[in-house]
Amino acid sequence: MKRFRPLSLLLLFAFVPALPAGDKDGDWRSLFNGKDLSGWDTWLGRPSKGKDIVGLNKDPENVYTIVEVDGKPAIRVSGQIWGAITTKEEFENYHLKLEFKWGEKRWPPRDKTVRDSGLLYHCVGEQGAQGTFWMRSQELQIQERDCGDYWSVAGAIVDVEGVRKDGKGPVVYKKGGMKYTVPSKESGGNRIVKSPDNEKKTGEWNTIELLCVGQTSVHIVNGKVNMILTGSRQKVDGKEVPLTKGKLQLQSESAEVYYRAVAIRPLSTIPEKYLK
Repeated sequence: MKRFRPLSLLLLFAFVPALPAGDKDGDWRSLFNGKDLSGWDTWLGRPSKGKDIVGLNKDPENVYTIVEVDGKPAIRVSGQIWGAITTKEEFENYHLKLEFKWGEKRWPPRDKTVRDSGLLYHCVGEQGAQGTFWMRSQELQIQERDCGDYWSVAGAIVDVEGVRKDGKGPVVYKKGGMKYTVPSKESGGNRIVKSPDNEKKTGEWNTIELLCVGQTSVHIVNGKVNMILTGSRQKVDGKEVPLTKGKLQLQSESAEVYYRAVAIRPLSTIPEKYLK
């Protein structure tokens, strides 16, 4: 059964997604117009077993397309070549919300493992800094059974409260736990595991929210906070400096995934209910 229709059919009935109600911090605005990738750049790194980087705004395999899914327009990321779509605009102090749903296709080198993508934020520097694929950034992981996890990409740094069982494995987020810097030897690597898990079954739509103000960020999956990060920073010329703004990226990483209802609003402070 076909799960989506090509853009040519989609344009026969334009759809503008409903956005959440605004508040004193500012109204929501859509980052996806339902028709094309206006406001975004595409980037594709080195294909699996390939030698040359595909590059900026070149997409010979149609990795990024607009389709209809469940009656609404969505960004389809095939995952065939690793890379990302990147906002042309930088953002600072905001509340971001989007919906995603897994497709069926998977590609080498991750064709036999869990489906993977990701929301990268505070993206700075050159395209492809991480493995030819992604910019330096903080990552809100979008991966089967791991949605809401954190990854440091190309040298980004955060602090988090959490635990490590017997000093092994990655830090697991726990409010009031020991403070760790990630990445570091003490934290066991670049990853922080979310808590709690609030991801829906594969094939269902999930809602991801990201709140960023100053050096603090909050990861929310389907309405539940599962991580609070502080001290967002990076090293520049050997010195640590705050990392509080940048572009956004949605990853292509061997799995077919659909994104829709991508919206953002200004945020002056993170409401206390998200920080408890």
